[in-house]
Amino acid sequence: MIEFDSVSFAFDDVTVLEDVSLTIDDGEFVLLVGANGSGKTTLIRHCNALLTPDSGEVLVDGVSAVENPVAARTSVGMVFQHPRDQFVDAFVGADVAFGPENLGLPREEIDRRVEAALEAVNLAGYEDERIDALSGGEQARVAIAGSLAMEPSHLVLDEPFTGLDEPARQSVLSRLASLSDGGTGILVATHDLRDVVALADRLVAMEGGRVVAKGTPEAVVDELEELHVRVPDEASKSRVRSE
Repeated sequence: MIEFDSVSFAFDDVTVLEDVSLTIDDGEFVLLVGANGSGKTTLIRHCNALLTPDSGEVLVDGVSAVENPVAARTSVGMVFQHPRDQFVDAFVGADVAFGPENLGLPREEIDRRVEAALEAVNLAGYEDERIDALSGGEQARVAIAGSLAMEPSHLVLDEPFTGLDEPARQSVLSRLASLSDGGTGILVATHDLRDVVALADRLVAMEGGRVVAKGTPEAVVDELEELHVRVPDEASKSRVRSE
């Protein structure tokens, strides 16, 4: 469980988050939506202490992210908006292995995690491929695999569909659905709800650094046009996953 308790944060005296309280339950698929500048990215970077609140508290599985950032970063896998920003090696296998290696795990366990993570994103056998030779969708899936290799309880993604063509977008959506069905908690920050809204258990809307709406997609989606969030057509609003 990820808990934001009255979190406020400012950059250079400009308030970016104001008194945000929100809980993301284990195994839940949540969309965090809002226009650019609404505070989405700033909020999710508090999940694993990349940023720390000026006031309030962030708890990951009951432990303060500020007091124990290693535990938070182990429990919360983060995938940035531009996957290339988080790659640390030129080759797929070495990049995915980086996190488990830093945990000091035995080589056999590292290899097991790399194999399982790449299989989970449908990139089995890509260990020796150069990342810069992959498509945008494949690079996004390598970034997800790098987080999965840490075996996190939660996977947090910031605008994961930016710059992807439609086949790549559908590929990433399919992987997220499979991971969610397997019990991984998913938090996706996005301003574009096409297709992904059908996967979500809950939708949380932000504006001006505050949470302004939250609930099931059916309950919240009609409030979003005035928040400059791209609202899908009626056909896309229907749920595709059973409750």
